[in-house]
Amino acid sequence: MSALAAPPLPAAPPFAEALAEMAAPLILLDTGGTVSFANARAAALLACAAPAGLSLGALLAAGGVAEPEAEPVLAALRAARTLSAPLTLAGDRRVDAALTPLSVGGFALTFEDVTERIRGAALARQEPLTGLCNRVGLHDHLHAALAEAARTGAPLAVLMLDLDRFKAVNDTLGHPVGDALLRKVAERLHKATRRGDVVARLGGDEFAILQAGAEQPQAAETLARRLVDLVGRTYVVEGHMLNVGVSVGIAIAPADGQDADDLLKHADLALYRAKAEGRATYRFFEPAMNVQMQARRSLEIDLRRALALRQFTLAFQPQIRLETGEVVGFEALLRWTHPERGPVSPALFIPLAEEIGVIVGIGEWALRAACREAAGWAQPASVAVNLSPVQFRGGKLVETVMNVLAQTGLDPARLELEITEGALLENTDDVLAVLNGLRALGVKISMDDFGTGYSSLSYLQKFPFDKIKIDQSFVRGMEGNAECGAIVRAIARLGASLGMRTTAEGVETTSQLDAIRAEGCTEVQGYLTGRPMPAAQAAALLSESPAADIRVLRNTP
Repeated sequence: MSALAAPPLPAAPPFAEALAEMAAPLILLDTGGTVSFANARAAALLACAAPAGLSLGALLAAGGVAEPEAEPVLAALRAARTLSAPLTLAGDRRVDAALTPLSVGGFALTFEDVTERIRGAALARQEPLTGLCNRVGLHDHLHAALAEAARTGAPLAVLMLDLDRFKAVNDTLGHPVGDALLRKVAERLHKATRRGDVVARLGGDEFAILQAGAEQPQAAETLARRLVDLVGRTYVVEGHMLNVGVSVGIAIAPADGQDADDLLKHADLALYRAKAEGRATYRFFEPAMNVQMQARRSLEIDLRRALALRQFTLAFQPQIRLETGEVVGFEALLRWTHPERGPVSPALFIPLAEEIGVIVGIGEWALRAACREAAGWAQPASVAVNLSPVQFRGGKLVETVMNVLAQTGLDPARLELEITEGALLENTDDVLAVLNGLRALGVKISMDDFGTGYSSLSYLQKFPFDKIKIDQSFVRGMEGNAECGAIVRAIARLGASLGMRTTAEGVETTSQLDAIRAEGCTEVQGYLTGRPMPAAQAAALLSESPAADIRVLRNTP
């Protein structure tokens, strides 16, 4: 052979050898469905050392395929038609099987292992901390359930859950304890639900449950009752005895919505109502909730703009020393007058301002405005400003008060900051540190609404308040309720023994005034002795006389 001639090509491998080396698992079947060939990958996948000669049914059974899953493949074989079907093999391996009739007779059966793909998709829909379904997974299940409900006409329920008091656990004991508590809550949710229910964690301390295939709304109400009871029981987590509750909102399809987003939104509105009405309870969605939420959002938008548009003002209510009848101070009360809404009740807008966080800016404005007014009074009367629990967060309250005092020139001894027990409930040690910092500036600290909280007495031990203000509900109840009178008497004596002044709030009648004087209160505040008045009127009142008499204040408009 010439040196220039091309070398001979290698001989083509036999057909069977080529099939054996295929990367995809392959099985060839004769016309009767008996295995005539299986490559190594197919034998390994089906865990069958010698597939040849087995019927397709026997081969699939050997691979762990359950009879109901195998039947469609066998039916396609008998009908000599093409089929693609998912199969579950032993070890929970998942494959997509494809049966194809061959032109030369018989069939080719191929497999694609999709186990990892399915596991990855499942993990993408799983919340890692608790192992529950996540928000994406819940949406998938809900879309499928709604499609089935539309076909069958059967109702389904979505329950939105939010833990009560969880934030306090997280803040005081740390995230590891909070995470461990969430896992225990997830376990209880699983125990409370049926096998077919979908339990999801949406983030933070928010959960959701999809309940299909049950009589509604009875099943949802029964489950909600069980959840409130079960989740609310004491937990033992890393040596801590913990108590949290749960609030539940319920929406039923199709009555409350026929797509996933509407149903979730309406369940969330019902949850908001449950939390607003005392927590540790459940509420069903009602159409009026949509209207109320729209009104709330409109109010929220207006409230966010109110400070910049200078819609807030302060009213000043006199505080009278009972022994002398003189005005010893004023409480600065926040007022909001909207150009279209008119006067908005503080009971409406202050909780909303606290919820959305704008109370910090509003509170700083109120503090500065009150101190500026008081600095110009003819008499050195005190000015009391209420602090929201929200203002204690962030660690800037002491600095804010110090800056306001410096800017307005008000003597710190004339500033009185009022707090409620709610400020101490969130993180007592941190709040007490702030109060001590404020006291170091020279300002006075008083506890407002005293007697309405179960821990009030313990706080008096931890911090020496300058004044305690007796809640108006006790004052107004004195005339017809001996117990209210006893409470006022006990608080007045407690204040005297601790060296604290006591102010009775909400005094409206002469009989109430006589009663609180008899019980030993040191100061009084209420419509009888002076209604809230504009800043100019308060300044004029102090200019008229060094000691204003209570009888004059009774006639103040």
